[in-house]
Amino acid sequence: MRIVVAGQRVIGLALGLVLSVALLAGGGDVEEARNLYSHTHFEQSLKVLVAIRQKDAPAYELIGRNYYMLGDYKKATENLDRALAGDPENSGYALWLGRAYGRRAETSSPFTAASYASKARQYFEKSVHLNPKNLEALTDLFEYYLEAPGILGGGIDKARALAVDIAKVDAGEGHWSQAKIAEKKKEYSGAEVQLRRAVEASPRQIGRLIDLARFLAKQGRLQEAEQSFARAEQIAPNSPKLMYAKADFYIKNNRNLDAARDLLKRYLSSSLTPEDPPRAQAEKLLKQVQGG
Repeated sequence: MRIVVAGQRVIGLALGLVLSVALLAGGGDVEEARNLYSHTHFEQSLKVLVAIRQKDAPAYELIGRNYYMLGDYKKATENLDRALAGDPENSGYALWLGRAYGRRAETSSPFTAASYASKARQYFEKSVHLNPKNLEALTDLFEYYLEAPGILGGGIDKARALAVDIAKVDAGEGHWSQAKIAEKKKEYSGAEVQLRRAVEASPRQIGRLIDLARFLAKQGRLQEAEQSFARAEQIAPNSPKLMYAKADFYIKNNRNLDAARDLLKRYLSSSLTPEDPPRAQAEKLLKQVQGG
């Protein structure tokens, strides 16, 4: 009897080891796919993920994000929905599902756009509810409130109230949100004050200086915009985000086009991340500046 029990234990241990190896292999595949995603190799990342037989919530979430980056927003929502169903308390999953529905709203017919926009809002709100300190969710919901009409759940009063919550999490982002509200109301001097305060609150974040430069450029203050870009270059001279923003600035204002072309070439040869502007956008701008 003892021999049988011992044998069963050995078999049980062996099965447990096989199962653990299988789970670790799956986890390794997800990490490989995540690494590919982080280097903007979205199609390769998808191939790795699709081949996983037993997909969990993190796998579905990453599949959805890959489809989002590739512009297939329908498949993005389908897979992100599966991810959230597997982990319904995950604020990040709700945020990305909201983003995907937002893109579907922007790219769909007028007959379905309103429905998708409302779903985007609902998931942004869910993301904030699940984690009130999720700054990305707060800012995405803020932008929705600021831009969407009241019939779709937007409104400047909602945006103003949310800006207060944003400031509690990040002072610089709070000033940025106040600047967006002021600009929406065409209170440009107030918007500039808030943008400069955002820079002061986060002096090492080049994104703040890029925001200020873009604002100044829209006001026709191109020399001051150049100065803001120069300050950003002192902080992060090799930032792909800065290269793209400066090239875009030059092209929109029809100045320093040779420099714009060189910046875009540098950008396209850089190691990009999903947070950087899409490679296709940079290629389109390069073609434009080359007269193609």
